[in-house]
Amino acid sequence: MQKVIVIGAGLAGSEAAYQLAKRGVPVQLWEMKTRRKQPAHTTDGFAELVCSNSLRSDRVQNAVGLLKEEMRRMDSLILQAADATRVPAGGALAVDRELFSQYVTRALRALALVDIVQDERTDIPPDAPCIVSSGPLTDGALAEAIAGISQAFRLHFHDAVAPIIEADSIDKDKAFFFSRYDRGSDYINCPMTQEEYDAFYDALLTARLADLHEFDKDVNIFEGCMPVEAMAARGRMTLAFGPMKPVGITDPRTGRQPYAVVQLRREDAAGTLYNMVGFQTRLAWPEQKRVFSMIPGLEKARFIRYGVMHRNTYLDAPGFLSDDFSLRERPLTYFAGQITGVEGYVESAASGLVAGISLARKLFGRPPVRFGADTALGALGNYVSQGMGNDFVPMHANFGIMEPIQGKVRGKKNRQEAYARRALARIDEIAQGLKGEAIDEV
Repeated sequence: MQKVIVIGAGLAGSEAAYQLAKRGVPVQLWEMKTRRKQPAHTTDGFAELVCSNSLRSDRVQNAVGLLKEEMRRMDSLILQAADATRVPAGGALAVDRELFSQYVTRALRALALVDIVQDERTDIPPDAPCIVSSGPLTDGALAEAIAGISQAFRLHFHDAVAPIIEADSIDKDKAFFFSRYDRGSDYINCPMTQEEYDAFYDALLTARLADLHEFDKDVNIFEGCMPVEAMAARGRMTLAFGPMKPVGITDPRTGRQPYAVVQLRREDAAGTLYNMVGFQTRLAWPEQKRVFSMIPGLEKARFIRYGVMHRNTYLDAPGFLSDDFSLRERPLTYFAGQITGVEGYVESAASGLVAGISLARKLFGRPPVRFGADTALGALGNYVSQGMGNDFVPMHANFGIMEPIQGKVRGKKNRQEAYARRALARIDEIAQGLKGEAIDEV
């Protein structure tokens, strides 16, 4: 059988390669990082997490938690790696980023049907089966090649990254361990009084922004990665009702809820590094040190990585991609990952899972799998292929893009549980139907 070319070994490409190989399809996996790294990359490993260690909620009553459970039941490599390298994070699935990447890299290198090419791929074969999972920073010759086969490659936006702090530089006399709604003690919380919050807010609004490259100017900032200073500009209380909301948090020293709180999430398994939750930013680095050091407990914080901003690029997918992420004009050419218009690590891996399974079945002449919008996996493909409204923007997993529950179900929690029951029942049916496809030796 002809090899499938997979371009990019991020979360989507790694997942797609695994799904293909386990079904007996040989894969040529291209990864360019040993030759040329994008600005957001720091290691040579596969499936590198560059923005955060959190894969978000792990509860099936939450749409992204449901998506992860669907992927587990579909034997996702990315979820195998995440579960094997997870670190405490309350109700969220968070991982040690280095161990996570090492797990995925080792797993793919061990597969006999995966041929790894450590070089930059600059073309898309016109006749050979291919999955383009080159990521949201796709540029240069490959971007031109994509534009040459589709008019959809024309949108881009900015993505911002949060700072990381050394744990032993956080003042534990002012900060405390606690998870929202008393779900453990996985987060470090820096509480603020109203006076401290007001002073911080005023400093944040007047802080100097980092200079952007000329080609990065005049682009959209996606809502899901809104810089903290951009959120603050919407109004004085926006942060207190957003990333700094104190709801569900009690300061054990006072027994009261703080006026506002900054949460820090563990970045590594050893607990030596912490990420500022919701503090993605485009502030100049000296300004980050000055303003963020005003947060109680972070007066002497040592920042091992300041927040940065980079450009993301994605397809104007509706009308161009099908719900299995194949290009309508070229059915053997697939796209996967954030370049398709899905937003988030989990969603990127999910698109790779769907693309890999779908292409494998197509190559073997088997009927397509239709996940359907009653599952989180199918809803993402449906959104990418059809969109919602006039303006197509990146979308994360949410119940709003899924097929509505029929009949009356009272209460938000009950509705969410109904979505989850319906979706997982459908996923179990699909997984059962695919059981005979996996081969023993890959």
